[in-house]
Amino acid sequence: MRFEPISRDRLAGLLAARLDDLTPAEDATRTRVGVDGADAADPGRLAAELAERLRARGRPVLTVPAHGFLRPASLRYEYGHRDPDSYRDGWFDEGALWREVFGPLETGGSGTVLPDLWDPVTDRATRSARRALPPGGVLLLSGPMLLGRWFPFDLTVHLHLTPAALRRRTPADEQWTLPALARYAEEAEPTSAADVVVRLDDPERPAWTG
Repeated sequence: MRFEPISRDRLAGLLAARLDDLTPAEDATRTRVGVDGADAADPGRLAAELAERLRARGRPVLTVPAHGFLRPASLRYEYGHRDPDSYRDGWFDEGALWREVFGPLETGGSGTVLPDLWDPVTDRATRSARRALPPGGVLLLSGPMLLGRWFPFDLTVHLHLTPAALRRRTPADEQWTLPALARYAEEAEPTSAADVVVRLDDPERPAWTG
């Protein structure tokens, strides 16, 4: 895979321009984008940078962090607080994402999305208000291990870290997640599955596949 150096500002601008020319699949009236990457790659940061560029172009945008759709602690920690398989398969509430985020954006849907569902600190429902995304708007869902789950994305961006960079940038108390992320890389093959791959070994000096 060939990567070309690019600034963060230009990366966000070119992604925004690409979305201008993208027609949503299945007659949907809103564009659904997945910004996929380990927490160490900070996918929420790129989602925020892209959202800023899109708003400057007059596009309505809704950013949704996948970490707002964690399952309750009793389910996440059923097999212990540091079980990699649980993190890979059971931490994120896929059903809620389908129901509360993707469902309303389907053709004929209400267009009102729940931006988050569960607060992992209080281990309680967030009770956030639904937010409307009008036709022509863009959903930016960011978080780890988003690909291979059949989410109906119109564009996917994967933030890639080499194994050495991933270990270096993952905090000590989160190193136990690395086997889960390695399994994700093997099973979902995000560098092949994503429409755009961005290498972020140095977060301030990205490179991308274009």
